[in-house]
Amino acid sequence: MTIELRPAEAGDVATLLDLIRRLAEVQDAAGYVRSSPEDLLRDGFGPAPRFHALLAESVDPASHRREAVGLALYYFTYSTWAGRPNLYIEDLYVDPDRQGAGIGRRLMAALAGKAVEAGCSRLELAVKTDNRARAFYERLGLVRKGSWLPYAVEGEGLRMLADAAGRP
Repeated sequence: MTIELRPAEAGDVATLLDLIRRLAEVQDAAGYVRSSPEDLLRDGFGPAPRFHALLAESVDPASHRREAVGLALYYFTYSTWAGRPNLYIEDLYVDPDRQGAGIGRRLMAALAGKAVEAGCSRLELAVKTDNRARAFYERLGLVRKGSWLPYAVEGEGLRMLADAAGRP
């Protein structure tokens, strides 16, 4: 078996969703995945893609059978301080049975290449504090970003905030 990386295509949305769900399962967050194949098709492969993805596939040289064993889903943000784009990794997943075989390192290197090619000032991702992958990222040279803490608003809170936009 060999491992090949390739950009995801519109016909891969079911595979993408399967890998996203598998990632959520290993993070004990399966109940949070609400994406549908239609969402991924619209937002990743329409006229203005909001994300990009790389698939890692195990390929049997004899039968040419392909099996998706890894995913890197990413998008570009912008740093006003650096005056450059950033590449943000939303999801990085390698099948647990394949971890340790260099697939994650290859996906990260491919993303670093895309960041350099796009003139990015940095490559970013967020990792749960209890995620054992933190050591992997640190071995690759990623460092925790100082005192910055992530914040978010969603669901009803997001709607309430949007409603407040018209009020003084």
